[in-house]
Amino acid sequence: MASTGLQLLGLLLAVMGWVGGALVCAAPLWRVSAFAGGEIVIAQVLWEGLWMTCLSQSTGQIQCKTYDSTLALPISAQVSRTLSVLSLLLCLFALLLGVAGAKCTKFLGEGAYSSKARLARVAGALFFFSGLLYLIPICWTAYAVVRDFYDPKVAAPLKRELGPALYLGWGAGVLLLVGGALLNAGSSPPGVRATPTFGGGGRSNPLPVVVEEKEYV
Repeated sequence: MASTGLQLLGLLLAVMGWVGGALVCAAPLWRVSAFAGGEIVIAQVLWEGLWMTCLSQSTGQIQCKTYDSTLALPISAQVSRTLSVLSLLLCLFALLLGVAGAKCTKFLGEGAYSSKARLARVAGALFFFSGLLYLIPICWTAYAVVRDFYDPKVAAPLKRELGPALYLGWGAGVLLLVGGALLNAGSSPPGVRATPTFGGGGRSNPLPVVVEEKEYV
């Protein structure tokens, strides 16, 4: 029962991380305009993401535009796109394996304990690897933003700050890591049944008992 609970908790956390990662990937709030100059003008705020940029006016109007060319983007943005999408696709594959290998499901039949355990452990490893893969573009973008912010050679209008999407991305990555670890830990090793079997059908043959006979005079 405890291992089944760990499996369900791991799947739940991993799914939450997957959904949060998809929202972060689509959100244009990875980098936000930084007001670091002497004259602070807050009439417009620029938001930048992996797929689009948005311009927020002081009147509340927001205008968004997707990038015109993918090849014209910096290498860091292209790699971040690739790693984020690859991580989300791996999460989808891991979710299918995790549901099929969960002890509370019957996709592989009631007797396929070894196969279900292997599927669940593979799913946990994929979720964990997806979390590591998803954190790479998040940390890379955060490093670039902080580096450019403190670089005196970068003009003040070009400086950016960490957007809220990066913080949510860190949370989504941690959920994937924890969910994958719990799913792997809650899966029994191959060949070991998690629940005991009652009755004579699942009982192994008892060892013969040797009774020593004594002669009485």
